[in-house]
Amino acid sequence: MKILDWYILKRYLGTFFLMLLLFIPIGITVNLAEKIGKILDNEVPFIEVALYYVDFTIYFANLLFPLFLFLSVIWFTSKLANNTEIIAFLSSGVSFWRFLRPYLIGATIVCILALILGMFLAPKASKGFNEFKYEYLKKGAETQETRDVYRQINDNEFIYASHFQPLGKSARNFTLEHFEGNKLEYKISATSLRFNPEDTTYSLTNVNKRIVGVDEDSIIHQNKLDTILPFEFDELTPETYIAETLNYTELNEFIEQERRRGSGNINRYLVVAYKRWSIPVSAFILTIIAVAVSSMKRRGGMGVNLAVGITLAFIFIFFDKVFGTMAEQSTFSPLIAVWFPNISFGILAIFLLYRAKR
Repeated sequence: MKILDWYILKRYLGTFFLMLLLFIPIGITVNLAEKIGKILDNEVPFIEVALYYVDFTIYFANLLFPLFLFLSVIWFTSKLANNTEIIAFLSSGVSFWRFLRPYLIGATIVCILALILGMFLAPKASKGFNEFKYEYLKKGAETQETRDVYRQINDNEFIYASHFQPLGKSARNFTLEHFEGNKLEYKISATSLRFNPEDTTYSLTNVNKRIVGVDEDSIIHQNKLDTILPFEFDELTPETYIAETLNYTELNEFIEQERRRGSGNINRYLVVAYKRWSIPVSAFILTIIAVAVSSMKRRGGMGVNLAVGITLAFIFIFFDKVFGTMAEQSTFSPLIAVWFPNISFGILAIFLLYRAKR
């Protein structure tokens, strides 16, 4: 690697990590100022607060790293352009593509780090971050699905509850249907269901069991029934943020399990899974756009480049949030929603790079 490559690569990585070190403390300070009242009211132990902000740091860095990377590349490339260093590089016979090489090497390093962070470190941080938030900062807020819960629990059986209470481990208007192939064999209905953790049984009240016969059905009624049912109560309605807390292997297994159960949150989980790959790839796209925008010396100086960069960065984040929410709340394809910002900005990167090269 030549002197030019080392020079730009050190500036690329150094400015990026400096940007993180500058903005993460600001993020912690703003968050602490907003949450300090609830922390004091709930008398949260200091060690819990300290661990929360360790998790917050990793969570915050993973969430906003594309924005920090984009602004850091624009910052130091604009300085190179204003100091006429880029003109000197290109005048010495270095092609624009050759000038771009250390940027792509830096983007590869950042991409690898982002993959490791997103696949393994960020899920652990997200678990601690969300558990602290719902235990101390949002007490009483629902984190699980509680109404009209419908699940396929195995190949033959389906359950439904009109109202589900995870904390009380109970449900109302519970039904269990057993099929053999496409034929309904029997259906159990109960006004209420309660899980007994002492012996892992379930207590059902006002129970009707309908057995489907060839000529006619038979109905068995019981006021109360204690029985074993083929499902784990705590697994029926996982926390809404659970996908963020699983590493990539666990997440794929969880998605397959929830797909078999007919979960209504499957799109939300797929968005999280696809973002584990799309966010690191954005390092390359945003790097190319940043170089193309800031490699020319402009009359307005660095401020113009930063203004353009900030505008493009927030458009990227806007696309990411809007399409992600659209996929979570509707039948819109999660794959298209997650990759649309990268695809659209990838096309923009090619266009801007072609103009900058000229």
